[in-house]
Amino acid sequence: MTPGDPVRLEMTKWGGHPHWAYDGVWLGIDGFGTWLGFPVGTHYARPGMDFVGDFNAVVLVPDDGAYLAAFNDEAAKAAVYVDMTTVARWDGATLRAVDLDLDVVRRQDGTVYLDDEDEFLEHRVRYGYPADVVALAERTAAEVLDAVRGERAPYDGSADAWLRRLVALA
Repeated sequence: MTPGDPVRLEMTKWGGHPHWAYDGVWLGIDGFGTWLGFPVGTHYARPGMDFVGDFNAVVLVPDDGAYLAAFNDEAAKAAVYVDMTTVARWDGATLRAVDLDLDVVRRQDGTVYLDDEDEFLEHRVRYGYPADVVALAERTAAEVLDAVRGERAPYDGSADAWLRRLVALA
């Protein structure tokens, strides 16, 4: 792929239940993984909800990790929003992952927290998450939470260059 090529991100919930889906562009690769861009005007949709983004976002797809990390410009409520997922897989130009409920969030004011722990507890029972999936999600969430709180790369402003690339492409 080359910068600006169209991509699609599709997330499901466990058991194949549809979740968020949206289109963007491929930006490039660095030492953290692959970067995707979602400019102002991106249509985000999931069953029962959709909206058009009034913010620019870049998403890091790590080379080795079970999460998708979104870095948003100042127009978004959250500066960083990291979904714990299964390991994301490419199917042509479509990236697919299963959202495992837990999210690490850094708001624009710098507040950092782990979100949706109650949903994770409920869903792991209701949908029968396997023990290895539960362990992966919990371990990844703890590692990401620590990295975001400590402002360690890539949560240290590393994504700003990718946001600038996205704006330049748009």
